[in-house]
Amino acid sequence: MEKNWYVVHTYSGYENKVKANLEKRVESMGMKDKIFRVVVPEETETDVKNGKRKTTKKKVFPGYVLVEMVMTDDSWYVVRNTPGVTGFVGSSGAGSKPTPLMEEEVKMILKRMGMPLAEVDVDYEVNETVRIKEGPFANFTGKIEAIDPDKHKVKLLVDMFGRETRVELEFSQIEKI
Repeated sequence: MEKNWYVVHTYSGYENKVKANLEKRVESMGMKDKIFRVVVPEETETDVKNGKRKTTKKKVFPGYVLVEMVMTDDSWYVVRNTPGVTGFVGSSGAGSKPTPLMEEEVKMILKRMGMPLAEVDVDYEVNETVRIKEGPFANFTGKIEAIDPDKHKVKLLVDMFGRETRVELEFSQIEKI
């Protein structure tokens, strides 16, 4: 069974409560192997009023929560019966399973929030030499200078025409040699 992202409709203003309730239910009902991440899409907004900077988090999709899960009868039941949840988006009719988001949609939303698309184990090390698989530096090799596991990025020193150039790439753009 593969995991996908689904959109869950909530009562307006209950997004964070639903996230907290669902995370508690996943824990208490032993669903960690089926329900992985619960995300309330937000972005940071900075306003200046009376010469003072004020930073606030604004919900990108009020009334909706994203859930990364493997869709089974059990996991569907746990999410569907979480207090504050009114249903899944993209399910037509009582017994039908909801439609997952497309990977491009998820990438766009998570990137906008500065979150990684998937949990990835980092098996790279600083000073390790790697090959760049894609992008303008494809087929070059570089030495890892820094690793940012939260953003899924590495900083490499690439030797170009006898000069070292610093580039920042995503984990998916490099591979071990």
